[in-house]
Amino acid sequence: MIPVQGVQGQRIAVLGLGRSGLATARALLAGGAEVLAWDDSPESRAKAEGEGLTPVDLTRHSAFDGVAALIVSPGIPHLYPEPNAIIARALDLGVPVDNDIGLFFRSFATQDWDGFDQMPKVICVTGSNGKSTTTALIHHIVTEVGRPAHMAGNIGRGVLDLDPAEDGAVVVLELSSYQTELARALTPDVAVFTNLSPDHLDRHGGMGGYFAAKRRLFTQGGPDRCVIGVDEVEGRFLANQMGTGAADDRVIRISSGTKLEGFGWSVYARKGFLSEWRKGRQVASIDLRGIAGLPGGHNHQNACAAYAAARTLGLSPRDIEAALHSFAGLPHRSQVVGERNGVRFVNDSKATNVDSAAKALQAFPRIRWIAGGMGKDGGIAALSPHLGAVTKAYLIGHSARDFALQLGATPHEICETLDVAVARAAEEAEAGEVVLLAPAAASFDQYPNFEKRGEHFTRLVSERLVADGA
Repeated sequence: MIPVQGVQGQRIAVLGLGRSGLATARALLAGGAEVLAWDDSPESRAKAEGEGLTPVDLTRHSAFDGVAALIVSPGIPHLYPEPNAIIARALDLGVPVDNDIGLFFRSFATQDWDGFDQMPKVICVTGSNGKSTTTALIHHIVTEVGRPAHMAGNIGRGVLDLDPAEDGAVVVLELSSYQTELARALTPDVAVFTNLSPDHLDRHGGMGGYFAAKRRLFTQGGPDRCVIGVDEVEGRFLANQMGTGAADDRVIRISSGTKLEGFGWSVYARKGFLSEWRKGRQVASIDLRGIAGLPGGHNHQNACAAYAAARTLGLSPRDIEAALHSFAGLPHRSQVVGERNGVRFVNDSKATNVDSAAKALQAFPRIRWIAGGMGKDGGIAALSPHLGAVTKAYLIGHSARDFALQLGATPHEICETLDVAVARAAEEAEAGEVVLLAPAAASFDQYPNFEKRGEHFTRLVSERLVADGA
């Protein structure tokens, strides 16, 4: 645990008692604060009481008497589409609103660092797609070369649940727009921006607000190095803002598909090869095509981002390449969960929006595609240019029939449930094809989260392979 600094004797309110909220409450107590903890869920309050916290109803008019700050969990709206009533009350009273990320950055560095031979580093990763894989890949690379490394934030543990820093440690944080938007302190050593596509627009009041939330990590944080994906105009704009010119190597531009040779420092992937360029010359090249844990162009972009971040730490291309080959990938993200008679089964349940599903559909040449769930605005109409590899679609969930209307001439079958979809796709798949779960939709119509949906797919595949003697 990282005790929060500067809160000794203060009354601090904590709203939201999930994983990050409970870790925040513990860290505040360790820092000497009096914690007023609240969650609308009786189950969450009961869990907090089990950890020795006494819930205090923050909806009461007098609840904010003497409160120095309100710490908010990321899932609770503070501005759009409208502020949570408790947050609105804090805003009316002028009580500072923060989150665990802000507390982390003001508390991570301590006087103990004066005795370290090598200063700890914090690498933060944000963007629309690829954050989790990039974060895990950076963590894997650093671990493989023998440096102490920790992963937290929107993946793994709550940031304040980490142990205090050790000599030479690297902390890799995945940060969502919800987290970067509200944190009052953001001071990463290295900031990574993967890409941008429409998501969470109701929460941010539109695309401009969404980009502004991501951009804060760079403009507010002032990182020593910026790794920025420039395949969208927002990334090119951000790279332009953070550098003093094309030759400024504090900004490392990355791309999947575009040559970037005219900059001070760039890393790009084309036709399956990663290239690093510095000051007008190529200094390294890696063949990504045979790396099983990183299939497809979207994962090649993730590899570029992780490679660039690792290079800022002084790691060699050879060591990074070896670590890329040993990366197994993340569950629910282009995860190969089985193979039978030349047919691969791939779990990409994390592909909950059109952009991430498009990347999955471009990763394989012949696809039996399982899609559907709780569809988002626009459905899957934007996927029309990416359906060429789809042999047939198997549609599930609430949006199955809506999706069917948007598939045009692509063969499809409405299966309703994942059980039926896996059975039908497995029966019809031929050698060389991939049965791909890439839903392009949220899971909440049939599952509590995308992880449970992916776990069900994995279990169904495993049971089928056992039954078939594979």
